[in-house]
Amino acid sequence: MSKTEAKLKALGVSLPSPVAPVANYVPFVISGRLLVISGQLPFGMDGKIDPAHIGKIGANVTVEAGQAAARACVINVLAQARVALGDLDKITRCIRLGGFINAAPGFFNLPPVMNGASDLIVEVLGDPGRHARSTVGVAELPLQSAVEVEAMFEIAA
Repeated sequence: MSKTEAKLKALGVSLPSPVAPVANYVPFVISGRLLVISGQLPFGMDGKIDPAHIGKIGANVTVEAGQAAARACVINVLAQARVALGDLDKITRCIRLGGFINAAPGFFNLPPVMNGASDLIVEVLGDPGRHARSTVGVAELPLQSAVEVEAMFEIAA
């Protein structure tokens, strides 16, 4: 078991089998030493989105449920990375996370929602998990998801 997989296990996190893309794109691209993961939704182990993670944050979805959704998105980011690399220990740094928050009109407290994703990636990768980040409130997301997260990693040569 890789060091990263052992850390996930210690945190009680299991990686699901990644869900196939919902449109015309690939789930990841490797270019040189960069791994770019397409936006991931908060699918659970059953391949479905928890009803608590569907809708608009600041309306029918709480900030806490949004944080949990962002965390689930990062779990799916890591699941895609495992498929792409075969071994999560090949990740040398998280360069960037991009978060899209399905926000109710007037809801502006976006950063704490995205912390659900950022906190987990740092817990898993340690200091190399510290990353640049964008967090954007949007009017809608695919499948009415409350959150979507994309990522860029540096990988070993």
